[in-house]
Amino acid sequence: MAHFLADISAQRIAIIKPSALGDVVQALPLLPALRRRFPGGWIAWIVQRELRDLVAGHPDLDEVLTIERRPTVAQAARFLAELRRRRFDVVFDLQGLFRSAVMTWATGAAWRIGLQTAREGAYRAVNITLDDTGRDVPAYRRYWRVAEALGVGDAPRRLLLAVSAADVQQAHRLVGGLPRPVFAVQWGARWETKRWPLAGMVNVLAQAGRTWGASVVFVGGHGERAACAHAAAVLSRTVPEMCVRNLAGETTLKQLAAVLTTVDALLANDSGPLHLAAELGTPVVGIFTCTSAIRSGPPGTAHEFVSTQLPCAASYHKRCPWSGARHLACHAELTPARVWEALVRLVERNHLARPAARRAA
Repeated sequence: MAHFLADISAQRIAIIKPSALGDVVQALPLLPALRRRFPGGWIAWIVQRELRDLVAGHPDLDEVLTIERRPTVAQAARFLAELRRRRFDVVFDLQGLFRSAVMTWATGAAWRIGLQTAREGAYRAVNITLDDTGRDVPAYRRYWRVAEALGVGDAPRRLLLAVSAADVQQAHRLVGGLPRPVFAVQWGARWETKRWPLAGMVNVLAQAGRTWGASVVFVGGHGERAACAHAAAVLSRTVPEMCVRNLAGETTLKQLAAVLTTVDALLANDSGPLHLAAELGTPVVGIFTCTSAIRSGPPGTAHEFVSTQLPCAASYHKRCPWSGARHLACHAELTPARVWEALVRLVERNHLARPAARRAA
C-alpha cells in the first residue's frame, strides 16, 4: 500500500466525524495511529454534542469541538468561524456529507482529505480522496485507510475510551453478580428497517435462559426504555428463574461501554452499541436486515452475523418501500430459529456456557 501522505508535515490536525455512534466508534481507533504519526501535533475531533461523552478524555486527543445536531444559523456561523481561527494544517472529512464539507472548507486547511463514499457534493471540499474507500469496503477498513496512507497502518488498531473507575464499578454492581452467561440486548436502531422485532429477541433469550441459565441485560436509549421494560416483563414471566435487568435509558455512553465489557456477549440489531461492544472485545450476534454484515459489520472472528435472504437485503433503505404483506418482510423471513442458531455458534466458539442441567449438577 503506497504511503503517499507519509511526508505530510502538520502541527494542527482535525478529524470531522460528527455521527453516528457506530461510525464514530469505528473511526476512533485511528487516534493512536495519528498520534504516532504526529507525536507533537494538536489533534481535534469534531463531533455532535450527544456523542461528546464518548470521545472526550481520549489519551491521544487534545480537543473536542462540539457541533449541535441541528444548529441555528447563528450557531453554525460561530462554529465555522471558530474552525477558521483554529488554523488547522490537515483535515480528515470522514463523514462525507454537505455539512461536513462546509466544515472542511471553512478550516482553510492546506490538506483536506476525504473518502470515496462522499456524497451531497462533499468531494468538492477536499483536495485528496483516498483510494480503496468506496462503499464496497467495510466501514472500519475505510477509516483505517487514513492510517495506511499516512504510513502508520502497521499500528495496532484498538479502541481506547476514557472510562472512569466509578463507571467500571457501577457496571460490576449492576451486572457483575448476575448468573453467567450474561447477554446484553440492544434492540433499538434509528432506522425502522434495522429493528428486527423485540418479540423475536425475547424468544431467543428465553431459550438461552432454559438452555444455559443465562441472565439478560437490556441496553439502549431513553426512547427504548418502555419497550425494553415490556420485553423484560414478558421474559421474566416466560422464564421465572431468569435474572433480567433493564438498563435502557439509564447509562451514559461510557457507562454503557463499561457494561458491555462486563457482559459475556451482546445480541443486537445493526446499531452503535453493536460496534461499541465489538470494538471493546465483547462477542456479538449481529442481526442485519436492510444493511450488509460485510459492509457494515465489525471486524473480528469472535462474532456471528445473521442476515435476511430476501432480494432486498442490504438495500440500505431507512424505511421499507413495500406495503401490505410485503412490508418489512425481511423481519419475518429472518426467524428466531436462525438467530438462535447464530447465538449457539457464538457461545460454543467463545466457550461462554455449559448446559443448565450440567451447571446445576
